[in-house]
Amino acid sequence: MIQAILTDIEGTTSSLSFVKDVLFPYARENMHDFVYAHADEQPVRQTLDDVDNAVGRLLSTEEAIDQLIAWIDQDRKITPLKALQGLIWEAGYRDGDFHGHVYADAVDQLRRWQAAGLRLYVYSSGSVYAQKLLFGHTAHGDLNPLFSGYFDTLIGAKTDAASYRRIAERIGLPAASVLFLSDIPPELDAARDAGMATTQLVRDTVTAYSTHPRATRFDEITVG
Repeated sequence: MIQAILTDIEGTTSSLSFVKDVLFPYARENMHDFVYAHADEQPVRQTLDDVDNAVGRLLSTEEAIDQLIAWIDQDRKITPLKALQGLIWEAGYRDGDFHGHVYADAVDQLRRWQAAGLRLYVYSSGSVYAQKLLFGHTAHGDLNPLFSGYFDTLIGAKTDAASYRRIAERIGLPAASVLFLSDIPPELDAARDAGMATTQLVRDTVTAYSTHPRATRFDEITVG
């Protein structure tokens, strides 16, 4: 019996284009000015130190910015980059430059599941901080109260079955009582290997085939 839903974000609760066409370009465009405006503040200073550690040498502020932008262009999942992107996105959300995109059908069904007593969790490659920002600033209001917890790649790679076993242990439920939702077949394969139930979201027309149950909307998902 399913007691918890573990959901991916991009391509699942939210449009792939929101992250790729809104969030990433916004961080890239504002990186230079944001870093110089906040370089003496502890979170940014720590991030710049982490960039130095990642490349193995001391960088000037300009060199660190160039490195961060290069990581964005390379689509690298580097911890200091994710941290700084989160800070920039927070400013963007706060200033009303954009709202976190979540499909209306996902919002409605997540609310129904929570009301029915299911525990809801998020597992995304974006940092937990970025996840909370997205769900906290949507056109549907603050959705964070729906969720019991958040996981990012600090728990492990999303294509590694061990990551899903760790999540099940962390939330205190047998893996078989957790339903994992994603649009990515290798992630679903890993979750199934860990013992979780799975459903593949196929919102976009170009979606890799898999052997997992499929749904185009959240209200089509079967929770056994």
